[in-house]
Amino acid sequence: MSTNVLDLHLGLSMVLKPDSSEIMQSDSTLNQLKNTVSEGKLPSSYGVYFKNTLVALCHALEDHVLQHDYEDENYKPLMLVTFQRGKWYLQEAERYKDIAKNSLHITISALADSGFAEHPTSNLSNVDLIHLDQDDTLVEEWNLIILAPDYAAMVLCHELSSSEYLASSEPQVDTERKFYGLWTFDRVLVEEAFNISLQRVEHYNPSLIQKIQTQRSHLQTIPASGKVDLSGVVNRIVGYLQTSQEKLFTVNRQTQEFRDLEGQALKLNRNLTASKLQAFLRMTQKVDQNDPYNPCASLQVAALAETLGQILDLPTLQLRRLRLAGLLFRIGLAEAPQEIFESDSEHLDSRNYHFWNDRSVLGSRLLSSMNELKAINKIVYHQLEFWDGSGNPDGLKETEIPLESRILGLVTYFQEITHSRGDRASWTLSEALERCEKHSGTRFEPNLVESLKTVIRLSEMGLMQLPERPSQLPPVWLEEATK
Repeated sequence: MSTNVLDLHLGLSMVLKPDSSEIMQSDSTLNQLKNTVSEGKLPSSYGVYFKNTLVALCHALEDHVLQHDYEDENYKPLMLVTFQRGKWYLQEAERYKDIAKNSLHITISALADSGFAEHPTSNLSNVDLIHLDQDDTLVEEWNLIILAPDYAAMVLCHELSSSEYLASSEPQVDTERKFYGLWTFDRVLVEEAFNISLQRVEHYNPSLIQKIQTQRSHLQTIPASGKVDLSGVVNRIVGYLQTSQEKLFTVNRQTQEFRDLEGQALKLNRNLTASKLQAFLRMTQKVDQNDPYNPCASLQVAALAETLGQILDLPTLQLRRLRLAGLLFRIGLAEAPQEIFESDSEHLDSRNYHFWNDRSVLGSRLLSSMNELKAINKIVYHQLEFWDGSGNPDGLKETEIPLESRILGLVTYFQEITHSRGDRASWTLSEALERCEKHSGTRFEPNLVESLKTVIRLSEMGLMQLPERPSQLPPVWLEEATK
């Protein structure tokens, strides 16, 4: 698989794209790399990430080193690692002792008082430490650079400063801290980042840097073996990213901030078990049962919407709301005549067409009777808004439309056309994706269409399974499944 294809399919967890109005640490490795390449040459993965996503990415790349069988010592990689203030490394020290066994050499840069020197990993012959000065801006970076004869890979990032967060949005939970970052398998970019990194630490230990340059020169003379299959890294990254949001609720249970967040989540869970919600869920199930052409629409929409939310690295509470909105998106059709489920919308008579066209408003009216579902109601109400402002009910445009509603609108359209209805035949996944791409920039947000494209292409390549049901189901659905 080419690096371009890998970068296309692995750009899975972007939060947003940095723009010219955003500040970036001017001498950071990431910014220096950005300034050395031509405009538009950075990989599509360049963006802003949550910390828990970066942990997942680094683990996936490290696992490739850990699990690879190096029959020839010459093919072991060189690694440059910068741990932000040493915080993360000390939790991973034993892991890096094992990584060192499969590496030619590892250079770790962090603060002198971070405790590295006292750990056995620092005594290994192929591990060297660089003790950064307190005022060196490298202490704010978190970098992993890997060079081997067969492949190259890296994650580069540094944390946003307090002033770069929007008002009142600075994270209170450690795993939701945000970083400017990118990751790639592009050897040209990795080699350039390697150069920049060595230059930034050369004054600490010139002889060590010379040693690394010698090792690197030797590495460059070794021909690629052709035995490395990076699709395994793809699988690992997809797996890590799909579970990273669930890990958010176990990583920081000892912090007071997290206990507050967990309390809010538990309160929401109690609300979701209310009898009125159960009635709403049963109404939605009845809608699915009335649809002979698409009887699993709610499950599949909730599952795919949740997957796109994970790819976009949405916070856990937001994912839960998106998942529930997916289960309830058709509740407005609870009293729909059977003709609506047996004919394509283009062939409905005037009365039924208006019913179909108003389904989001009708659903919102039902959900409005339960104040605890206010956030879900908003998502359902705006699911038929279009990116260009031509949708309904309010004609909202672009980011005026809630993100969850944008996701739900795209997913419901995609899921619907993959099933036949009346005289209309079903579309294959590729054909349905092409239909969505034709509406990119008019009906749907282009970035969301690209995220959907990533999911569909990965599923077609066999690297992930297209989800058929969300990760969690409310009791009403579980009871039905048991029966």
